[in-house]
Amino acid sequence: MKKTIFRLSVMLLAAAVAAGCNNAAKKAEEAAAAEQARLDSIAAVEKAQKEKIAMEKMTTLPEEPVFNIETNLGTIKIRLYSKTPKHRDNFEKLALTGFYDSLLFHRVINGFMIQGGDPYTRDTSAAAVAKYGQGGPGYTIPAEFVPEYTHKKGAIAAARRGDIANPKKESSGSQFYIVQDEKTCAQLNGEYTVFGETISGFEVIDRIASVATNARDLPLKEVRIKKVTLDLPEEAEGTEKAQE
Repeated sequence: MKKTIFRLSVMLLAAAVAAGCNNAAKKAEEAAAAEQARLDSIAAVEKAQKEKIAMEKMTTLPEEPVFNIETNLGTIKIRLYSKTPKHRDNFEKLALTGFYDSLLFHRVINGFMIQGGDPYTRDTSAAAVAKYGQGGPGYTIPAEFVPEYTHKKGAIAAARRGDIANPKKESSGSQFYIVQDEKTCAQLNGEYTVFGETISGFEVIDRIASVATNARDLPLKEVRIKKVTLDLPEEAEGTEKAQE
């Protein structure tokens, strides 16, 4: 009888401990979820503030603004085209909100082009690397084909999914490529939206294109976009700094 009571007591104690552990684990999960929700809320507010500032800034930009793509291998200065306004405005917004900062050129083919703008490339873990080329801001942009905008050296064009999955040839919301070789990229004219061109830094394009890559065209040593900044005349730049 005593043994039975003892065993029952042990069982009840074990059940109580298990229940306590489960409750503790549940509370920990709830706390973690609440903290993540708080962080997500803060991030959403910060994103909204950045976008508001960017939209206000965009109203003051010229029709064909100039941006600097600053990388760890040098700076590429580009001008965006006025006849592809959807792509121009989208690039402006992403650049001014810091979307491109710290992203990789994740696909590099010497004698062809260099490609970047995938937000997945902020994470260099093996799991993330498998996703390179698939990331974006969650939307696409309608094609804007302009015959005079061709894949000349230094042209900036929007990456996109293939025709079968994307018959309207809509562009990625953030991924872009820069032409290194006009001849090999001529086949892309009228198929991918060209929305800007390189003004200076052609040697940087060649430098990036010449880095060693693996079988997936991913550079073996990181080629990272430090930041994309608006190129301002010296007078305007001095005024803007004084206002900060």
